[in-house]
Amino acid sequence: MDISESLKKRYLTIQNNRLANVFKVQDEIVSSIRAFLKGEGFTEILAPIIGPVTDPGIRGARQATIDYYGVPFKVMSSMILYKQMIITALPKVFALSPNIRLEPLETVRTRRHLTEFRQIDLEVAYATCDEVMDLGERMLCQVIVDVKAKCHKELGERCKTLRVPTRPFKRYTYKEALEVLKGIGMSVKYGEEIPWEAEEAISNVHAEPFWITNYPVTARSFYYMESEKNPGVLEDFDLIYPEGFGEAVSGGRRENRYEKLVERMRRSGEDPSQYGWYLDMLKVGIPPSAGFGIGVERLTRFICGLENIWDAVPFPKVAGVLSP
Repeated sequence: MDISESLKKRYLTIQNNRLANVFKVQDEIVSSIRAFLKGEGFTEILAPIIGPVTDPGIRGARQATIDYYGVPFKVMSSMILYKQMIITALPKVFALSPNIRLEPLETVRTRRHLTEFRQIDLEVAYATCDEVMDLGERMLCQVIVDVKAKCHKELGERCKTLRVPTRPFKRYTYKEALEVLKGIGMSVKYGEEIPWEAEEAISNVHAEPFWITNYPVTARSFYYMESEKNPGVLEDFDLIYPEGFGEAVSGGRRENRYEKLVERMRRSGEDPSQYGWYLDMLKVGIPPSAGFGIGVERLTRFICGLENIWDAVPFPKVAGVLSP
């Protein structure tokens, strides 16, 4: 049965005991993250599903739009703009956030893209990149400890090869990551987002998770803070899983200054008039913050050692496949 047929007949394939074990592991993953963040003083909030605007920085995917009482509203591709709103009331927040991104058809071959997915999205007022990166390292390590202890049977042979990473994780700047890629025969032009193939390749040559930091302004969206010490470089980061599993986490410090953000919008080709409530909020004033999102399905895929991300979710939605 090919991928399309398998997904269209999910009512049959979902009965596979292997998938049932994956979903039990996933339940423990989410429970572990919740317990960890609660212990760190976070408040869980309910994520928005629709709104006037959503995150435009979605690497070639299209946003979904609905008619909301005669006005076009976006289905959330990420709640990042809303996280900047809520920290005016609560300084440390997280949500299990659903996201819709209409990915290009070619993403199916990466085996790690879904058009509907969930991420743990968190934000911390007045935090630095180093602080939230440290939080992300400790969270990932704790999840792996908990899952190995509580899901030994469900993990099967993967339990033997799944190791708790050594902290602190290795860090590369974006420039250094491009040099690593050059050393393994992959050329990426400075200023561009690292392509999926290159991301998988650099992931493949590592046995433990690692960070890539300080992407150029041209590679990311307007809401990341540009470094004052190094103009043209962002205060941001990605966490990359080892063994070819690719991106785990994306985050950074947020731009909270109205004039700077409008300038960045225009430089990136965004129309500020489309972001009315968001810019009004920045005029009133919001605290600086940092945060990240970590995809639940990708984390499940990595922990369970799955070949395909559509086996890391009960009801998968994959580009071009009309599945239930």
